[in-house]
Amino acid sequence: MKNLFLSLLIVTAVSCVSTRNTIKNINDSAQMPPLTPERNYVITKISSQMKYGYDEDYPVNLGFLPLGTADISVKRYFNSLSGPNGETLSYKKLESCCPFPTEKFNAGAGLLDVYEVTWEGLKEPKHIYINIYEKGAIIAPKGFGIRKVL
Repeated sequence: MKNLFLSLLIVTAVSCVSTRNTIKNINDSAQMPPLTPERNYVITKISSQMKYGYDEDYPVNLGFLPLGTADISVKRYFNSLSGPNGETLSYKKLESCCPFPTEKFNAGAGLLDVYEVTWEGLKEPKHIYINIYEKGAIIAPKGFGIRKVL
């Protein structure tokens, strides 16, 4: 039922999708990062650009696994991050938005997912755009930290 709803939503959105993809940081040759023993991504870099992850044109591109396992990629990503001082993150999906054309999904269009991320001491939640269809460099958004590998 969930897949049917998503398909209908995407098909409906296709009529509103530009024929031009506005996402600027897609890299089809990007490699999936290695995994920690806990099966999270090994992230080694924090973005120097304020737009990475915070802007719909510069989402975190996690399209390395089949679409049916997208939740695994999202979990691996957020479990690899921390607050700037090592704080543990909490995250939840707020919405899907921002349709764009893609050949990676048979409907011809994809949607970005927007996640709300918080940690203890953070004054206002952060909103991070995630793209589960396309690949790109997997790094931490500016203002985040990288969780230490045990």
